[in-house]
Amino acid sequence: MESSIGTTWPPAAGWPLPAQASALRLAEAEPQAGGPRPLLQGLTERELALVMERGRRRVLYRGATLFTQGTPHDGIWLVETGRMRVFYSAPSGREITLAYWNSGNFVGGPEVFGEGLHSWSGMAAANSTVLHLPGKALRQLVVQIPTLALGVIEGLSFKGRCYSTLAQMLGTRSITERLAHLLLHLADLYGVPEGEGVLVAATFTHADLAHMVGATRQWVTISLKRLAEQGVVATRRSQIVIRRADVLAQMRGGDETA
Repeated sequence: MESSIGTTWPPAAGWPLPAQASALRLAEAEPQAGGPRPLLQGLTERELALVMERGRRRVLYRGATLFTQGTPHDGIWLVETGRMRVFYSAPSGREITLAYWNSGNFVGGPEVFGEGLHSWSGMAAANSTVLHLPGKALRQLVVQIPTLALGVIEGLSFKGRCYSTLAQMLGTRSITERLAHLLLHLADLYGVPEGEGVLVAATFTHADLAHMVGATRQWVTISLKRLAEQGVVATRRSQIVIRRADVLAQMRGGDETA
């Protein structure tokens, strides 16, 4: 579903998100505190109007595909509302989630000006609204608007560091260590104190977690059950409560005997 843009930026509903929740990615150390600034932050009203004139809004329902690995690039999509999942698919069909990008971020790189093929795919992880800036239009806009050009560069740099860190973790950390790290990371981003623990106030299925740590859904289910039996976490439906963050921290460091 697409429409021409006739509204101002940012969207009123749900803006802004807390900086720490601007994106979710598996990273051993955050490459940049708080993530990149929202792409259109700092633009004047006239500059915003220029961007909106060249963009087209698209509404995506959860599970809808935005772009597919191996298909031609066509600019970028700025996430207005919702959450986009970016993932790589192996020839075997196995998927690894690169990141979840929330409002203010853009997806569709690294060939932002519409050259080459997509190296990964993007889909809506929740009902979302995105602003499409075609490559040709974006090239013209960054020449006219230096602040926008800096935002694109900063965004690409941040994504590059995130994906580099992900590759390092997948190559050097065990699956158990990655799961422990992810659970602590989710608690930091979405944690809400509850009773004797911290509730992860965001819904992620076992398949979602598996795609982020590079495991199978069955392995994640078994591992969470074992952690629940040990009193480290509590699970109910798609919610997770972290009860022993200290134990997860030890597991993240490689000590699984704790």
